[in-house]
Amino acid sequence: MEQKRCHWPGKNSLMIAYHDNEWGVPLHDDKKLFEYLILDAFQAGLNWEIIINKRENFKKAFHNFAPDKIAKYTQKDIQRLLNNKGIIRNKLKIQSTVTNAQKFLEVKKEFGSFDKYIWQFTNHKTIKNKFKSLKELPAKTKESDAMSLDLKKRGFKFVGSTICYAFMQAAGMTNDHLVNCFRYKEL
Repeated sequence: MEQKRCHWPGKNSLMIAYHDNEWGVPLHDDKKLFEYLILDAFQAGLNWEIIINKRENFKKAFHNFAPDKIAKYTQKDIQRLLNNKGIIRNKLKIQSTVTNAQKFLEVKKEFGSFDKYIWQFTNHKTIKNKFKSLKELPAKTKESDAMSLDLKKRGFKFVGSTICYAFMQAAGMTNDHLVNCFRYKEL
């Protein structure tokens, strides 16, 4: 018998694996948090399925999401990425990835970890919602508004409140699995 899950993964095996194993799991690993921040920025204006289908290509293209390497990217690296058909070839998003890597390292230095910084927006706890349908899920919240505002002040790019909320969902800062989804109770 198949377990009941949120409807958004559809029948895509990568989406199902992401939903079942990653989405909404409280995340405290800086490297993984950086990956989610980058992928959510690339998702802006697109759907998550496009990103998840290209995730491995992104991983290879962006040195396994190593912020210390990405922070040092030159125009030659940006051109290499713009020529990479396996990723989203948006110049502003690619350039913002370099900027965000630099800012990520600054935050990490200031707070000791990006994890300590980013989880402050939910008081270092997962917000447990009780949504029954996808229509109930907000596009943003007061927490994502505060996160977005602070990230922008620090010089991050592509960190609007909607992107921040998607990041919060992915990183388990909020449990937005529907209450009838098997993952809701597990998390």
